[in-house]
Amino acid sequence: MTRRVVVVGNGMAGFRFVQDLLTLGDFDVTVVGDEPGGAYNRARLPDVLAGTASTDSIELADPGWYATRGVRLLAGTAVAQVDRALRRLVLADGRAIRYDNLVLATGSVPVLPVRSLRGVVAFRGLADCAEINAHAARGRPAVVLGGGVLGLETARALALGGLPVTLVQRGPRLMERQLDAGAARVLDRTVRSLGVAVRTGVSVRAVTGTSSVTGIELDDGSRLPAGLLVPCCGTRPSTQLALSAGLAVRAGVVVDDQMRSTTDQRILAIGDCAEHRGRTHGLVAPAWAQARVAAMTVAGQRTAGYAGSPAVVRLKAAGIELAALGSARGPGAEVIRFTDPSRGVYQKLIVRNGQLAGAILLGDTSAAGTITQLFDRGARLPSDRSSLLVTRPAATPVAALVCECNAVTGAAIRAAWQDGAKDTGQIAARTRATTGCGTCHDTVESILAGLAAAEPALVPA
Repeated sequence: MTRRVVVVGNGMAGFRFVQDLLTLGDFDVTVVGDEPGGAYNRARLPDVLAGTASTDSIELADPGWYATRGVRLLAGTAVAQVDRALRRLVLADGRAIRYDNLVLATGSVPVLPVRSLRGVVAFRGLADCAEINAHAARGRPAVVLGGGVLGLETARALALGGLPVTLVQRGPRLMERQLDAGAARVLDRTVRSLGVAVRTGVSVRAVTGTSSVTGIELDDGSRLPAGLLVPCCGTRPSTQLALSAGLAVRAGVVVDDQMRSTTDQRILAIGDCAEHRGRTHGLVAPAWAQARVAAMTVAGQRTAGYAGSPAVVRLKAAGIELAALGSARGPGAEVIRFTDPSRGVYQKLIVRNGQLAGAILLGDTSAAGTITQLFDRGARLPSDRSSLLVTRPAATPVAALVCECNAVTGAAIRAAWQDGAKDTGQIAARTRATTGCGTCHDTVESILAGLAAAEPALVPA
């Protein structure tokens, strides 16, 4: 009998799991998603909000993709219960689906520190994007809560549309988990220069308004008018379904190195909802690495298992580029730093025992691919550490890592181009480059332009 695999969650983790599983054998696959339609790239939602990407351009698969591969897609469907005794999933409409393996890819849910009114919109999906745009069209000031990646990208997207925007951060500086004080100061200046007002070291005391939000009151006594309030100040793993099924849950669903629940090995968890070795991840690359391991586990293939992922954070909004990896703090380390405040550039490397322990690249991320490779491999660094921070030429070296989410090098893109993939969409289909966080999109286009310009010289005689 064909193994029955049910996936709860049709986000980036769940969809990648299905893609990987289908390459490993024949399975009876059912995907249950709470949003209508097929999977899409959530990491690029701020681009849609900013108007620099269309909803079609972030689509990963339309419903026809599932049908042609024999995958049953139940979109816009809620799950009521996991019946572990009978190994079945019970849907909200009463239908039941039996499984041999159940994969939980339920993602995360926003933490809302304010009461919900009309005009208070947590930014998590395409529907939220449409609602934010509808409120923004009224032209009233907007307030974004949270100075992390999503908050910064959201605030910049709204400012691009001409909306007065204030970014409120409870901590003393922007991106306080990833940046040191020097980098945060440069980022603060850059954000302000792009039309976003910034308030740090304050939190919301109250939200004003009856049926609709009219503003917020901060704990320093000041008030900000607002017709739109977007909380981007935190998420938590979505674990209610796992809890009700009696699975071990701490911050997330507790899993082993094969991504199996430590309570029930027929059930796996991946992505934001999974907790592995005491850690949860909220990033694309770890989710995809977990999806691959989970697919191999379900297919019965030998795998070394998931050993964790390095902390690599990318931010890319119009006028802001940032890559932060590892730890940029800590005593007893060699520090290499370059700053150019006039250009909004701050670069810092942390080296321990000749290896890269952390890095911040703000304003100039051209070296991010090379530095990420050195970090991932634990490679010994050259004696001239500062050479790593020299701005790279426009031509990308073939060995350089271009797409960090999918580990695609310049050589892989060139090979795909020579094999007939001549535009970004074809490169994405062939290599998966640009289908993650999207920060490599411009680099891929630049590589393709260079290859096209040099085409006569690249064709063998």
